[in-house]
Amino acid sequence: MTTQHAGAGRSDPQSTSVTSESPFKPPLVKAVFRDVTPMHVSRSAAWAAASVTRTVLTEIVQGARAAAAEDRRKLIPGDLLSAIDRNVELEVGTTWYDHSPTFRGLTGVVYDAEGVVVPSRGRGGSRRPSAVVGAHRFEAGVRKLLRSRGTAAVPAMVRDLDGIASVFLTDLARDAAMVVREGGVKRFGSVVQAMPDEPAPAPFPKDFLGALSARSGDGRTIGRDDILAATTMRLFGGLRQRALTEAREAAQNPSG
Repeated sequence: MTTQHAGAGRSDPQSTSVTSESPFKPPLVKAVFRDVTPMHVSRSAAWAAASVTRTVLTEIVQGARAAAAEDRRKLIPGDLLSAIDRNVELEVGTTWYDHSPTFRGLTGVVYDAEGVVVPSRGRGGSRRPSAVVGAHRFEAGVRKLLRSRGTAAVPAMVRDLDGIASVFLTDLARDAAMVVREGGVKRFGSVVQAMPDEPAPAPFPKDFLGALSARSGDGRTIGRDDILAATTMRLFGGLRQRALTEAREAAQNPSG
């Protein structure tokens, strides 16, 4: 996909308001985490993870709205492709791409050593539900988020948003569990997207990065700071900054 201006398709100031109720509830978050790790997930961690997922999906929806034709009432999968193509920060659910017809032709054909096309991966065989198998759990939240943004989507687009949300939250859970196991972020990198005529985003404060490199607490519980650390690993650019800010507030002042 072509990397465009990182701010293209960026949401309006109210698009990711931290005061709005998250469409992804803590029980759903904890169910996803249970598929990944036996660790306990604290209440604040569940709210933070729900907030990060909401921020990511909201940015995708807003990007798709910006790409959609003005006279069209519902978003279509082509709008999703355009949004991701315009803003590389939104490319967060790549595991889903192998399972969705929307992305067929963009992920490329894989050949083995003999030059034979490798079939796409199957959907069965695992004892635990994968992120793809469990994607249907996010449909209600996706539809609620679409309504809150004043839009709707065709069923195929809703399915793609389901899948991306499931894959993203599953990846976030794995990263958070790794942070707990390793006692902090041991492999941290920063990627900054900026155009030559624009100032670069402000870097993370040194004390923030230092806090990520070591953690306190037991090795059996995923806490809010573990979710924040996982977010720094999973996202980048302005999307990461917004997700971190909103997750902190959501964990301190949970809705409902």
